[in-house]
Order: sequence, then structure tokens, then C-alpha cells
Amino acid sequence: MGLRTKIGVVITATAALVAVIMGLVVHHRTAVNQLETARETLDARLGTAVEDHATGVDRHRPDRRRALLNPERLPAPLREAAERGKRATYLDRSGGRPVLWAASRVGDDIVALRHPYERQTRNLRDLDEVLWLAGGLGTAFAGVVGVTLATVAGRRLNASARIAERIARGDHSARLRPRGGKDEIARLTIAVNTMADALSARLQAEREVTANIAHELRTPVAGLVAAAGLLPPGRPAELVRERAERVRGLMEDVLEVARLDGSAERADTDVRALGELTRRAVGAVVMDGRETAEVRIERDCVVETDARRVERILANLVTNAFRHGGAPVVVEVDGGLVRVRDKGPGFPPELLARGPQRFRTGSGSGLGLGLTIAAGQARVLGARLAFANPEGGGAEATLDLRASVAGQGATGQG
Repeated sequence: MGLRTKIGVVITATAALVAVIMGLVVHHRTAVNQLETARETLDARLGTAVEDHATGVDRHRPDRRRALLNPERLPAPLREAAERGKRATYLDRSGGRPVLWAASRVGDDIVALRHPYERQTRNLRDLDEVLWLAGGLGTAFAGVVGVTLATVAGRRLNASARIAERIARGDHSARLRPRGGKDEIARLTIAVNTMADALSARLQAEREVTANIAHELRTPVAGLVAAAGLLPPGRPAELVRERAERVRGLMEDVLEVARLDGSAERADTDVRALGELTRRAVGAVVMDGRETAEVRIERDCVVETDARRVERILANLVTNAFRHGGAPVVVEVDGGLVRVRDKGPGFPPELLARGPQRFRTGSGSGLGLGLTIAAGQARVLGARLAFANPEGGGAEATLDLRASVAGQGATGQG
């Protein structure tokens, strides 16, 4: 149940409860006032009838004709009160029609008056109908107003949520449009924008520091690589050259991550067969001089995308599968999907929950830049990169390029 529905239900239920309580109060007070008024009027007439009976005034007076002397159908509670010398009234609802009685004892006789109470009952019933109608209309109006207010508030909250989601996905330029007012939602808007500004400034500073460090290290690393090439042949020279090349590769990866963190990267699209791109990317990855991945083309297709970036993504996925997974590594092309599978321990839970994060890996080795670069390149292409651990074991990374499919190629097996 959404917030708009909850607010609407609460306001409607509150309005209905208030209408019921007010209706009960009005009904009760009206019934009491009607009965008190009728009792006072009938009691006054009874006093006159008692005086006439006691003084023997003409029994043919109009008021006198309405008085009853020792009536047989007098209600028992009223008869008992009259016999004890009390002048009392009693509303009898035992019959089909309500009747208000008044009685008093005069000597050995009981003088009584009866008055039909149907008109008061009918008026009270009419009042109840009006109260129900007014309560229903008031509840409906309150519900409409409540849903309207909840809709307005919900739209503003949804806008805040969408902007926060865009910021979480990497769009650090997203901002909420401030509106007038000082309510809680306006404060939330200011807070989200302030958070986005602070996050953007922090990431920009981090990118600049990372890029500056990489640039500063590029020259000495290049000199180190050149110097390593001048060493005399031998195992120590090979180790130095290998480490120097690795440091240079790391510097290039750090610079690429810094570029991908920004918004200046743009894809240069052309039309290529996805199977061909996959074979080229996998063929460029050779681990320890002997291990290669198997490429399977289930359904080839033609994509309109940046071939260099696609190859970079697939090369990083295959390299990660060999380093942190386990052989055999299989790359499967199925339409616009490219799946990279291995038989290793699988992706760590943190990566599955939050996605790749630089300088963090689940295996305890490496800097986590390979998958971070792959995710960043996929974002530039407008593609999706998903990670999962299949039920049969191992890890599976899926590059979804279906949005870039320009046509279908031939089906084959490689």
C-alpha cells in the first residue's frame, strides 16, 4: 500500500469516525430534549387535570375529556409510581406505536394522560437520515481532499526518490527543483540537493586526486619500464620488466576509472557483428601464456555500438574469470546477450548486492578495477552488466546489448 493510499485511508477513516461520533451525540441530545419537552408539557396538563378532578370542575371541558380515570392499560411502572403518591411520566414503547404517559393519584383514583409519541419518533428518524447523509457526504469530501493532498505530497516525494535513485546510479548532475514553502517536503528537497552537491564535490575531488597521482606516476613508471628493458637478459630482468609492465597497466586502469567517473565519455558507434567482437576480445586474453576461453555462438547478431568499449568489457570479464574464478571459462553469445561463465567460487555477496567497487575485491587480491572499468564502459554504452552465481556453481557475468541490436546474423557454433 502506497503512502498516498495510506494517507487517504487515514483521513477518510478519521472523517467517518468523527461523523459517526457527531451523529450519535446529536441523535442523543435531540432525543433527550424531545422527551424532556414532551414530558414537561404532558406533566403540566396532568397538573391541570388533577386539580380539575380534585375540585370537581365540569368534566366536559376539552382538557378533561383527554384525562383517563383509573385506566386499565396504564403501564405497570407508572401505576406503581402513582400508587405511591408520585406524579410521574413514562414512555411506553412496548406496543406498535410509542405512547408517552403521565399519571398521578388523587384520593383513591389515578388520573392519567396519554400522548402519542409517533411524531417525535418520526422527526428523530428523519434527523438520523439527514445525519447519515451529511456524514456520508462529509466523509466522501474529506476522502477526496485527503487523496488530493496525499497525491500532491506523494508526487513530490516520488520526485525526490527518483532524483536520489538517479544520483545513486551515477547521475551526479540530477537535482530537485526547489519550491516555495517551509514544510517537511521542502526541507527534504533542500537536503537531497545539498547531499547531491556534497557527493558530487567529493567525487570530483577524488577523481582529480586519482588522476593527478596517476599522471605523476606515469613518467617515472615509463622510465622504470625503459630502464628494465636495458637490463641484461636473465630471470631477475624478466621479473623487473614484468612488475614494471604491471605497474604501468595499473596506472592506465586508474586513469581510465577516473575518466569513466566523469560525464565527458561518449561512445563512438559503428555496426559490427557481436560474435566477431567477442572472438577478438577473448583472443586478446591469454592467461599465463596458455589458458584461453571457449567461445560459443548460439545466436549471432549485428549491433550498433562502440566496438572498442565492448571488447574492453569482455576482455576484463574474461580476465577476472581466470584470476578470481576457475577454468573452464566459457563465453556465450545469444542474440544481444554475452555471458561469461567460470567454475570458480562465484562472486562475493557484496558485489552481487552493490555491484563492482574499485579498490575492493572479494578474493582478497587485486584492486577491483577490472569489473569497475567494465561496469563504467557498459554505462557509457547504455548497456546493462549483471552479475550472478548460477545454481550449478561458479560465476556468470552478462553483458546485455539488446538495445543496440541492429539486425540478426547467422546462427553458428564456435
